[in-house]
Formats: sequence, structure tokens, C-alpha cells
Amino acid sequence: MNDQLVSMITQLVMEKMEKSTESQVPETVATPTEQPLITFYDTAAHQATETTTSRATSQEPLIQLYQHGAPQQATVAPTATFEQPINVAVSIKPFQFEADTLTDSVQAAKKHTPARIGVGRAGTRPKTKTWLKFRLDHAAAVDAVYGEVSEGLLQKLDVFQVTTKVKDKEEYITRPDLGRRLSDESKALIQQKCKPQPKVQIIISNGLSASAIEENVQDVYLALQQSLSNLNIDIGTTFYIDKGRVALMDEIGELLQAEVIVYLIGERPGLVSAESMSAYLCYKPRIGTVEAERMVISNIHKGGIPPLEAGAYLGTIVEKILHYQASGVELVAKEG
Repeated sequence: MNDQLVSMITQLVMEKMEKSTESQVPETVATPTEQPLITFYDTAAHQATETTTSRATSQEPLIQLYQHGAPQQATVAPTATFEQPINVAVSIKPFQFEADTLTDSVQAAKKHTPARIGVGRAGTRPKTKTWLKFRLDHAAAVDAVYGEVSEGLLQKLDVFQVTTKVKDKEEYITRPDLGRRLSDESKALIQQKCKPQPKVQIIISNGLSASAIEENVQDVYLALQQSLSNLNIDIGTTFYIDKGRVALMDEIGELLQAEVIVYLIGERPGLVSAESMSAYLCYKPRIGTVEAERMVISNIHKGGIPPLEAGAYLGTIVEKILHYQASGVELVAKEG
């Protein structure tokens, strides 16, 4: 484009705009001259000269055109300049997972507990492997509570089944008192099938973990039978109670007049193990027996006390209870 022609057109346009502006504003008001919307420069040096001579009241044009050379930084109203790069190179730090190295204290603690310590995290969240393991353990705990002991296991143990006053699993969880009492039909069945006044009465219940009974009770029961047989201790008729509570042993002791009751029951599952079983023992339990008179061997599972070892140990505890004719706190006092 011809530079002279462009300048002439621009000059005409500007004069027209100035006349129209002056005709609208009263003569008594002094109006500062504004810079044109479009300004043409032959060189970058010309632009620098113009900006230095412009008045303080003037503003930068909206569009600036250059023919050659790089523009220089304006000395008036230094808003955005062409010297600043559009894209600034920023060093990007690659994502890295946390180091799996643990301190000596954490490593020592992990050797003594199955708790979730030193598992690390990804950002603010647990690692995928840790989260999936947590979900798996939680699901196993729920299955343990709501599960049932199989009929095949009861047939292997050669035991019959009775029930409590609980109607379903939801009532069993919300009404512990009903799990401490036998149904009327169960009382009649126990009196009919069980040996009266036994030295040791063994009872089994799923309690709060059917998985614990499925995994451990066979080994514990057989080892206990063998241990008591070697000690020449008479055993009553073993039976299974569906949805029973620990204090149910008091009513059974009242019913059968047993000297010692060994109660194998599934314990409340946790996120470490859903297969933990306990054995509660009591000398002549009757309705109204306090908890201090009971004894318990807990944490019976493959990650705790081995089932076979627990069964053999229970035989020696029963022998001690019969010898001192006491259990719980009273047994400890007599032994001491």
C-alpha cells in the first residue's frame, strides 16, 4: 500500500472525527485530544518519538501497525509490551510416587502388628492397592456377620442344632438379650438329647462370625476332645446354637447342671481378621453369673493362636478349673 495515500486518508478521517467531536462538546469545556484508534508508523523509531512527545492525558491506540523493525517499549502508559514473550517456558516437574522406604521405627512396628501403618499414599488419597485391600477386608467382615455355618460342617462334627429366641440376623444384631435365651423348643430338645450333669459341656455357636466357625472349630473341637480324653475327663453331648450370645452358657448350665462349660463362638470381625474365634469357659455357670467368673481364650485363627494348639491348651485349662473348682478372677486368686 502507498504510504502517502494511507497518510492522506488517515488525516482526512481524523479531521472529520475532530470536527464531529468539537461540534458536540460546548466551547467552554476544554477536552484533551485523544489518540487515534489506528496509528501507522514507518519505523519503530518513529513510534518511540511519538510516544515520548504525547501528552499525559493521551491514551495508547487500540491497534498499532509497524512496517519494519521490532517495536520499542513505550515510555508512557507501560501496560503490555511486545518485548514480553507470549509463552514462557516453565520447567515441569514429573509426577513421582512416594518412596516406599520406611523409617526404622515404622518397619519395627509393622513386624509386631497387622494394623495398616506405613502403607503410604498417593497425593491426599490412599494407594489403590491399600484401598482395594480395605474394601476386601470390609466385605469379608460383613459376610462373616451375615453368613451361616454349613450343614456339612455340623454333620462332620456330629452335632445337632438348636436356636435362640432371635428370629433373624437383624434382630440378633439389635437385640442381644434375645440371643442369651433359648427358644422353648430348643430347651426341650437339649433335655431330650444331652447327657445330664456332665463334667464338661461343649457348645458351639456362630455368634458374630460364621466364617470363624467354618475355618477353626473343627480343629479346635477335635483337639479339645483328644485333650480331655487323655485327662480322663467326661464330656457331655455337644450341640450347635444358631445366633447365640456368650451369656447363653448360663441358661445351658442351669439346664444341664454341668460343672464346666466350654463355649466356642465366632467373635465380632474386624478389618484385620474376620475369622477370629474365642473359647469361653466357666465353672458351674448359672443364670446371674457375673462376667468376672468367666475366662476366655481369644484370637483363635491362623494369624493368631493356631486352632490345634488352642484345643490342646483348653484341655489343660479345664483340668485346672475342675481342680480348683473356680474360674475367672477366683481361679487366679486360688492359683496365686
